[in-house]
Amino acid sequence: MSQGGAAAGKAAKPQDQGWAWMVLFAAVLLQGLTLGFPSCIGVFFKDLQREFQASNSETSWFPSIMVAVLHGGGPLCSILVKRFGCRFAVMLGGLLSSVGMVSSSFCKSISQLYLTAGLITGLGSCFSFQAGVTVLGYYFVRWRTLANAMASTGVSLGFTLWPLLSQYLLDEMGWRNTFLIFGGILLNCCVCGAIMRPVQLAPEPAAEPPEPGREAERSAAAALLPNGASSPHPEPQPPSRSAACSRALQKYLAFDIFCQNKGYQIYTIGVAWMMMGFALPHVYLVPYAIQNGVEERKAALLISIIGLINIFIRPFTGLLSGHRVFTGRRVYLFSLAALLYGLSNFICVSSAEFSVLIAYCIILSLAMSGIGALTFQVLMDVVEMERFSSALGLFTIVESITLLIGPPLTGLLVDITSDFHYVFYNSSFFLVSAALFMGISFCMLEKKTKLKEASKVPLDNASRRQYSEMPTQAQPESQPQPAAVYITSI
Repeated sequence: MSQGGAAAGKAAKPQDQGWAWMVLFAAVLLQGLTLGFPSCIGVFFKDLQREFQASNSETSWFPSIMVAVLHGGGPLCSILVKRFGCRFAVMLGGLLSSVGMVSSSFCKSISQLYLTAGLITGLGSCFSFQAGVTVLGYYFVRWRTLANAMASTGVSLGFTLWPLLSQYLLDEMGWRNTFLIFGGILLNCCVCGAIMRPVQLAPEPAAEPPEPGREAERSAAAALLPNGASSPHPEPQPPSRSAACSRALQKYLAFDIFCQNKGYQIYTIGVAWMMMGFALPHVYLVPYAIQNGVEERKAALLISIIGLINIFIRPFTGLLSGHRVFTGRRVYLFSLAALLYGLSNFICVSSAEFSVLIAYCIILSLAMSGIGALTFQVLMDVVEMERFSSALGLFTIVESITLLIGPPLTGLLVDITSDFHYVFYNSSFFLVSAALFMGISFCMLEKKTKLKEASKVPLDNASRRQYSEMPTQAQPESQPQPAAVYITSI
């Protein structure tokens, strides 16, 4: 091999060393700046209500839109990454997030806040976060699992720091100036994007020139064709627009998997139903505590406690679930975590004393760590890795719809009843029912599969009917990485 070829091969493999760790550090900051940011919105809930004379339902649309766009913009981010690259997507997301929050500081109505902080900031956070996770797949091969686990700690750091910073700035200078400062802070996503320089991949070998003899045969064959006759191997026609749209939907939204794979169908429906109640404590816990006499600084501290515990528990949960004992049973661990999350809300309903609320946050954060660590691992178990990217696209869009409508509907119920307890009753209902649905459905699906195998009845399309562990080994380095994988975190 020539020196130039050796240098190119060496430059084409920057994974797992050197600059890759700087990229990982930037990814940790990105997750704290983007996924952690919505955790502080509850701190401003009462101030926004007083400023705009808005109801609980109207005010809760603002964080709901932000979270829904953050989770549901995956396919759009994937197209952007494929066209312009991860660095551009991250920096564009940081710019959008900053513009959204700066514009929010000048809003004159709650509906304007839906557009600026909800849509623009949410979309910017989506671009920065998901492109930042995607670039880790290019920089890490051997240590990819470790890199993703370490990057997810940024979410917990964001949960811990954003509420404390928000309460301090709110007390010192009001919500408008605080949003203006947030615009400057979120602009640091552009700095993180600048660190994520493109990976120098190995150049593809040049196409070999056709053999002279073969070229002469083709010319002779063309000369023998009569005038007006078509070649026996006509040039392929460009696909129609409808066919191109169909292929794009097949690539980014796996409706065929949803219809054929029973495990994926059960899991998607269960998680979507669960998300109707998942975000409710994060949105309403601080207003609920303040209404019951808890000091505002202490109320903001409750969300930080949840994030602080997540920093330590989430990586441990991920490592525990990877043990071979839980192979093929992770969906039951996920259902158990969702069940614990739902039942923990009854602690909050029993008393609003600060000490009781701390105990509630500890148990809630343990369950939340399990859900966050297992959500996408279970999805990898029920879907072939070759189709994981498109299956995740449909999964996140369905999930974002229920994340969008859950808090406003519960806020409407609170407006009618003037009782915050219904927030936690609703959350318990959705989480417990989703946990039971997924656990029982997968148990029945597994039992049905075992009975058919025991009776030796041939199964048509067996992969559609059974929940089975799919291989998740890293692809060999020689295979190209996917253009984009839209990943969310909870």
